Amino acid sequence: MLSYGIMSTASIANIHRYSFVVAMGYLTVCHASRIYIFHYGILTTDFSGPLMIITQKITTLAFQVHDGIGRKAEGLSSEQNQLAVKTRPSLLEYLSYLLNFMSILAGPCSNYKDYIAFIEGRHLQMKLLEVSRKPNGNDKLLEPSPRGAVLRKLCIALVSLLLFLTFTKSFPVAYIVDDQFIEKTSFLTRLCYLYVVMQASKPKYYFAWTLADVINNAAGYGFSGVDEKGCFHWDLLSNLNIWNIETATSFKMYVGNWNIQTTAWLKCVCYDRAPWYPTALTFLLSAVWHGIYPGYYFTFITGIFMTLAARVIRNNFRHFFTSSKPLKMSYDVATWMVTQLSVCYTVAPFVLLAVEPTIKLYRSLYFHMHILCFFVLLVLPKNPEGHSKRQPPVRGMQNSDRNKKGK
Repeated sequence: MLSYGIMSTASIANIHRYSFVVAMGYLTVCHASRIYIFHYGILTTDFSGPLMIITQKITTLAFQVHDGIGRKAEGLSSEQNQLAVKTRPSLLEYLSYLLNFMSILAGPCSNYKDYIAFIEGRHLQMKLLEVSRKPNGNDKLLEPSPRGAVLRKLCIALVSLLLFLTFTKSFPVAYIVDDQFIEKTSFLTRLCYLYVVMQASKPKYYFAWTLADVINNAAGYGFSGVDEKGCFHWDLLSNLNIWNIETATSFKMYVGNWNIQTTAWLKCVCYDRAPWYPTALTFLLSAVWHGIYPGYYFTFITGIFMTLAARVIRNNFRHFFTSSKPLKMSYDVATWMVTQLSVCYTVAPFVLLAVEPTIKLYRSLYFHMHILCFFVLLVLPKNPEGHSKRQPPVRGMQNSDRNKKGK
């Protein structure tokens, strides 16, 4: 209600700033209680998850209202112009958007205009109209059914749940910082076990986000359009692309297919509007949004250097491996291995949470990824000569199409 008071009374010039400060400030205070009251405990039923989603919705809508009323169309990007909201929402619209049953527990955050179109019964027709207006569009498309998408995603959710329940007990996270394990194993063994442990922790997220997507699709929300073959797609609200995650050949590709809607939110409220250092500020905002556990900050600060180093390496070396298929394949295999290991190295503190186990883990791995990142950023040129002629530079944390799986 405090946020709606800001939405309905604040000046358009400052509505996004006030909403952002109040929502993120309240979320941070609640996150702090998890450390000082629960003593690092994560409860089975935890209020912070739904609150994190509501914070995304409050701030997303505030920025889109600011774009729609307080800025000129020519000053907006094409995506900002498309999502801009021209009128302030009523109280009923506001509460419905924030608290609807489909996304109240696990999200995902959707755009206000898409949600209102769904509530008013215009969601499917609006997407089909976009298809029919294309040069190769079909004016006789049938009304799409979510049944196939719901069944497929339910199967993925069930398999993910079984994998999580099976592998979590077999590969406990605490074992990677066990003193005997560190003393008796080699560096390569510890690195491989870290990869296995992090793989075992991912199905939990696959299950939650896929089930959340299923709930929206089953209600008829999430239709994104029709492809060239005439197949209907229900991935407007999808939060991950498992295949692209597991086969990612770059840090950017991995991040772009993991928690897609949160990445879109970060792009909307931070990356596209940051006056300087957009990649660093976006990672830091992501850390604050997740909470105040020290492990989160280890992960996202390390992620800044990983992203920058990966971009520099790609800009300097990728064009040497595009002349033939064998070279390209060898490059893809090598970058896949490095990407998967670097992601595991980066996100381990996110699971460990505290400072002591994080430092113990990184010390056992000789801080090798940190050292390599700093070496790359210090030695290699940021914009090598001739690179711009071969391909455009990569923009970190950018999601050029909010409805696509990859970056």
